[in-house]
Amino acid sequence: MIKRQNGERKNPISLNESFACLNCHKSNPQAQKTCRNHCKYCLYSLHVDDKVPGDRNSRCHGLMKPLYINYQGKKGMQIIHLCQTCGKQIPNIVAGDDNLELVTRLMQEQNIIPPKRKR
Repeated sequence: MIKRQNGERKNPISLNESFACLNCHKSNPQAQKTCRNHCKYCLYSLHVDDKVPGDRNSRCHGLMKPLYINYQGKKGMQIIHLCQTCGKQIPNIVAGDDNLELVTRLMQEQNIIPPKRKR
């Protein structure tokens, strides 16, 4: 375990749990090669972590809506989730069995306004 100078943990805690989505109510199995932290069907998540991924210390427990896709070098594509209760944004890595139609739609929605042409 890696700790900061103040003694707080900073590395993720590996939890790979199955769960029922609170948005679409579908059952989500454990992930194959990673930890599942959002619904593979509707891409919604739950605000359960506080300072470290996997710590399950959040007092909020709000539903987190998928906002957009971000690309981060080694981490690859990430879904940026917005908590509908407290407004916190949290990135989650796109899983191999996520609903690719919804992932693609989020990527396309980011380009709704075309860039202005120079005249």
